[in-house]
Amino acid sequence: MRSFAEIIGILILTFVFSGCAKKKTDILYDRKYIDQIKEVRKDAVNYLVMGNIPGGSFAISKDGKIIYSEGMGFASKDLEVPVTRTTKFRIGNVSECFTALIYQMMVEKGMLVPDSSVHFYYPDFPNKQYKLTLDHLAYHTSGIRKPTVTETDWRTVETGLQEGIGLFKNDSLLYPPGMLQETSMFNYNLLGAVMEKTTGKTYSQLLKEFITDTLHLTNTTIDNPLLIIKGRSDFYDLNFVAQLVNATFRDLRFRAPSEGLLSNAEDLVKLGNAMLASPVISESVRASVLEPATLPGERKTVISKGWIAMTDKFGRKFYGRAGGVTGGSAALVVYPDDKLVIAATFNLTDKIGQFPIMEMAQKFLKTPETNTTTETNQKGEQ
Repeated sequence: MRSFAEIIGILILTFVFSGCAKKKTDILYDRKYIDQIKEVRKDAVNYLVMGNIPGGSFAISKDGKIIYSEGMGFASKDLEVPVTRTTKFRIGNVSECFTALIYQMMVEKGMLVPDSSVHFYYPDFPNKQYKLTLDHLAYHTSGIRKPTVTETDWRTVETGLQEGIGLFKNDSLLYPPGMLQETSMFNYNLLGAVMEKTTGKTYSQLLKEFITDTLHLTNTTIDNPLLIIKGRSDFYDLNFVAQLVNATFRDLRFRAPSEGLLSNAEDLVKLGNAMLASPVISESVRASVLEPATLPGERKTVISKGWIAMTDKFGRKFYGRAGGVTGGSAALVVYPDDKLVIAATFNLTDKIGQFPIMEMAQKFLKTPETNTTTETNQKGEQ
């Protein structure tokens, strides 16, 4: 028998897809994939309902073209403002994908040298007991410690990227760089600070110059709580009894390169498509950000430069990133052989961890055994 929660979810799904069908106008879809999209929408709504998530955006691209994009739920529960396709969400660790691309593009232009020391580019950062290079930061193999609970919960306003480096710059490294991979937001914050110091430009300017302006990502920017940002969602969390509450205030500018960006599903899909084919991102840059580092004992790092590359149970290659921060979460996956890109963003702190995009992807992938799509035949005209 189905659980009570499943029954409630089905009832809500029925209401959403019947009562709201005529009212829903802010949705993009390709009728060629209508059957798959119907299934994907059910997955999306079910995820929001079961996770008590106020709102989210979803987007899918096939062969370089967005075939589905939609905002669901509320961007503001207080004001009953619905999510649209242009609503901006906090994307947490997915911010590293942007920073890694900027870094590697600067390397390609000769502006940065991967095996040069951090101190060479950023003299304010003291030399350590071991040589610390830029690539150590990009691969999370630096030996820099993780933030404390207080630092993760930092609520100070007007702490910029350069000021944020002061939280850890005088600490010793925990181990020789290149020995282990341990993620820390400090790695990418420091990498962003190096970029700023080298160019004389802010991280925000570099983001626009290298990524958002050239790829036309109109809904991706740094989350600045002191500015009015059009279309920015409110941020939510769950308390200790799983009740929805407003998220704790955060000024994430001091960690913008690691987890402080706003974006939405469509912009993340555009980024994924640029990784598949774009004159803005060269083949060498793509290869470099997806290539893992080699640790002692011929071990490979799980995370490459900002991105994670893996294979699924059918041996299909895919890459992307998922994660969250206070008041937001996001996921992006790219199946290069199928030219499939799927992304989702949410306005709830990531405490569930089971993003639905992998299940969504199966609706559009071909099974290796039969070389046919896993869902029903496509119907309708494009």
